[in-house]
Amino acid sequence: MQKYMRWSGMLVVLMLILAACQSGDGGSSSEPSAGESDPPASQGGGGAADCDADEFGCIELAEGDPIVIGTALVLTGANETLGLDSQYGAQVANELRPEIAGHEVEFNFQDDGCSTEGGTAAARALVSEENIAGVIGTSCSSAGIPAAEILSAEGIMLVSASNTAPSLTAPDTHEAFYARTAHNDSIQGAAMAQFVCEVLGLTTAATIDDGSAYADQLAAVFAAEFPSQCDGSITAEEAVTVGQTDFTGVLENIAADSPEFLYFPIFVAEGALITQQARETSGLDDTALGGADGILTPDWIAAAGSAANGTYLSGPDLAFSGDFYADEFLPAYTDVSGESEPISVFHAHAFDAYNMLADAIEAAAFTDGGTTYIPRSALRDAFFATSGYEGITGTLTCDENGDCADAKISVSEVQDGDFVRIWPEE
Repeated sequence: MQKYMRWSGMLVVLMLILAACQSGDGGSSSEPSAGESDPPASQGGGGAADCDADEFGCIELAEGDPIVIGTALVLTGANETLGLDSQYGAQVANELRPEIAGHEVEFNFQDDGCSTEGGTAAARALVSEENIAGVIGTSCSSAGIPAAEILSAEGIMLVSASNTAPSLTAPDTHEAFYARTAHNDSIQGAAMAQFVCEVLGLTTAATIDDGSAYADQLAAVFAAEFPSQCDGSITAEEAVTVGQTDFTGVLENIAADSPEFLYFPIFVAEGALITQQARETSGLDDTALGGADGILTPDWIAAAGSAANGTYLSGPDLAFSGDFYADEFLPAYTDVSGESEPISVFHAHAFDAYNMLADAIEAAAFTDGGTTYIPRSALRDAFFATSGYEGITGTLTCDENGDCADAKISVSEVQDGDFVRIWPEE
């Protein structure tokens, strides 16, 4: 009997000790057990409350789960080199940085079709991907406008390597989760006007756009800047439609005033035909022709043929400094793409976009119980806080509306079937 009571007393003591250990402040202890490390600090403090407080919640990744990065780029059709080039740039970045926040990266590639409809479809497909951490895209501004709206409504970062329409980062039309590493065409349009005035010494010009956000806004910037750059005048501002093949009427209207320069910042299919037909239009015999980065691809030269020679193209300056681009990036690009050289001009911008997104993810992430949590608003804030980032394309700093580029514009001339950078002097 005494033995029984002695064991009962010991049991009561043990129960009291256990209860004391569990009570604390009214809940279980949050201290890590032996062998665990403290979770890294996040911008929100690194606790579950951050996810509850975030309007868009958290991306949640169990141990071993991949982190998903989406892309929305034009991958088929006449403009596919524009999107594939950016995709290869992102893939090179992934080859060199295959893990983000301790998780392997898995891509979800979507085709933006270089259109409003394509951008909408790509964004909706990516929104349906559970726990997608961010998206690199779109290729074309017309696709970027709806995609930015759809993804921002879900708290998903969209970082474009090639959208250039000014409206995407204008204060009154900017979507909260949209940013870009590409230049703003308010810079490109002014640079092309400067080149035509100062280098070519011309004082009359006309423009053609295809109604897309990219072409319409870039042509408008050029037309607004040109008169003040050289006391010149715009003789015509014409518009065509995507899919149009006969531009005779438009070109004859323009030729009536014999402009010295014709700027058509559009895409490959229509750009090639306009180039060919302009060379055959009476009244434009002495008119210099110019396009922009939408046709800065060998595909356009192949489509336009010999008519491409002598055409001037504005676009991002690819005269990158340092050895990394030549010694490491380009060989990796060839391995990933199978191409001997880049097929368009925004691959480096996509490389920078991937790494900036990765840095923001890691800045916002925290772990708890083996699960990685990434508050979506904290991720956005971390991305927009990017300052002095040393990328391939320069030193990038994001402003409050998502313009991050260290914007440098150059002009190339097609000489003997090749692009030759001619301005500014290196």
